[in-house]
Amino acid sequence: MHDSTHPLARYGWDGPWAEQFSDHAAAGLLPGRIVRVDRGFCEVVVADAGRAVPVRADIAPVAVHDPLHYACTGDWAAVGDGPTGPCLRALLPRRTSVVRSTSSKRSEGQVLAANVDTVVIAVSLSVEPDLGRVERFLALAWESGARPLVLLTKADAAPDGDLIREDVERVSPGADVLVVSALTGRGMAALADRLSGTSALVGLSGAGKSTLTNALTGRSGPDAAEVRPIGAAGKGRHTTTARELLPLPGGGVLIDTPGLRGVGMFDAAQGLRQAFGEIAALARDCRFGDCRHVAEPGCAVLAALRDGTLDERRLDSYRKLERENRRMAARTDARLRAEQLRYRKAADRERGAALRAKGRR
Repeated sequence: MHDSTHPLARYGWDGPWAEQFSDHAAAGLLPGRIVRVDRGFCEVVVADAGRAVPVRADIAPVAVHDPLHYACTGDWAAVGDGPTGPCLRALLPRRTSVVRSTSSKRSEGQVLAANVDTVVIAVSLSVEPDLGRVERFLALAWESGARPLVLLTKADAAPDGDLIREDVERVSPGADVLVVSALTGRGMAALADRLSGTSALVGLSGAGKSTLTNALTGRSGPDAAEVRPIGAAGKGRHTTTARELLPLPGGGVLIDTPGLRGVGMFDAAQGLRQAFGEIAALARDCRFGDCRHVAEPGCAVLAALRDGTLDERRLDSYRKLERENRRMAARTDARLRAEQLRYRKAADRERGAALRAKGRR
């Protein structure tokens, strides 16, 4: 039975999770949340003697071929005894997952964080923000099923931070935009108030995520990463090397992620519709249901572009991301078909070998 005094409650354990876990509990397994994954093992926090205790567990029993189902920071797991110590026996189905496409040629998705309530998108104000990149992160955040929050960091380096915030708000329909500085404390209290449940901090390298994480969690000393001052290029030092789940003093947890060099679209059609809500609304009035908003007659999106209701940069950004998402979907479908064919051929070979061996008896 779940209650707010459960040792894992501050990590997000609740009644629905407890209900999902009931069969595992009957089998004598313990619930745990993955805090960090590292080379075939993970750190998972479990309840022991009324306390939340981190243990090192083997993830081999839940290993799979599909990267979308790898054990990930934020996952809830069933933990039991293995040959050499604690191990994961099963992963609970995810409520949400932040996914991007990998840089590999296999057209696979990579889960950045699991079971997230808020995706915090860190954007540095030490250089002029790229609005197209903000829109890209917003599509990823909306697709995850979590709510996005855009964080304009390093406000101490940008006297025009409020003007930039207005520009970012125009491309962030439905999402809050905050201006913060971990150095001066500006906006940090408002940010802390918005971080309930599980939050994942994402952004490019140099966006100040590690400094923010240290300020929000109160980490200091040898475990807190050192960050060099911002230079002429507006870049900080990349300090986070692995995704890590950390408790917040005011409740809830924060997943700090390494700085990303890029964010590729992966099956993000719904996220794009939400990130570009005004274009999706206009498209409903297009003459053709499959309108690409390029040169089709009766296109409501192009009409809005002509009368100035819709910004051209905004439409170009949408087209770019939508094309990328369609290309990735096509590549993924082709990869899956090739893998299915390979598995069928392997199974046919095994059956043929078994029949030949039976015939020789």
